[in-house]
Amino acid sequence: MADFPPAHPRMGRVQRSVTMQATVSALHVYPVKSAHGIERARVPLTPRGLEWDRQWMIVNPRGMFLTQRTHPQLARLVPDVRDDALVLEFPGLPPLVVPLSFRGTPANVRVWDDACVGLDEGADAAGWVSRAIGEELRLVRAPPEMRRNANPKFAGLTPAPLGFPDGYPVLVCNEASLEDLNSRLPQPIPMDRFRPNVVLRGLPAWAEDRIDTLTIGPVTLKLVKPCTRCTIPSIDQDTGAPSTDPAPALKQFRFSRELLGVMFGENAVIVSGTGMSLETGAVAQASFEV
Repeated sequence: MADFPPAHPRMGRVQRSVTMQATVSALHVYPVKSAHGIERARVPLTPRGLEWDRQWMIVNPRGMFLTQRTHPQLARLVPDVRDDALVLEFPGLPPLVVPLSFRGTPANVRVWDDACVGLDEGADAAGWVSRAIGEELRLVRAPPEMRRNANPKFAGLTPAPLGFPDGYPVLVCNEASLEDLNSRLPQPIPMDRFRPNVVLRGLPAWAEDRIDTLTIGPVTLKLVKPCTRCTIPSIDQDTGAPSTDPAPALKQFRFSRELLGVMFGENAVIVSGTGMSLETGAVAQASFEV
């Protein structure tokens, strides 16, 4: 298992199947799309992914979502989900408390090419996020009845429901792959630059390219598509400032002609285990196609 071929997208060809054991070393949730993440020791799994992950987003007056690609200061917006409220903090502003009840007005919003209907969280929330980011904006939430699914070309014909992530409910990353990448960079970068949900320890570098399914207790994830990376991994996730950009190094050995981008991490859909929880330290059984 230590000698994986150079990483490339899944080509649909299986020579043999093997299983390897790994450990869940970290779990991350991003309640507000493109804002700061939260590390959790234990997270329930919902049909849309990790609980509270990308269930809110900030949009402009046209309903288009904001991202760190154009607004890196979003990294400084720190969310927390408490028993009855989403709490947002930003330097220089008092915290914003948004009740968890679904009380907003329906609003047409967009995530890339997907047109959705979100719930507008009201004038107070809009004023707060506008002051934080410095332009007229609104805060919206994904309602329970929202119909948005991962791309069936990769996710398969069984619908994989989403909140507001870019395209898939779960992102899986591998510590050893980051170590290998860091050995090629002028300065190492932390894993949070890649904004994973599930981080694995104990696999060879780039082994995630060949994982078919990942079973963590009662939860099974199917890894369906390499994650092509934008400019966000070059942004310090604590300050929002530009930092070491891994893209030039990734382009040397992780560029996909099929996907037209550099790859780090694997997008996954949920096969089973909704309603159960993922925990750090849990054993993960990785089934590989090699």
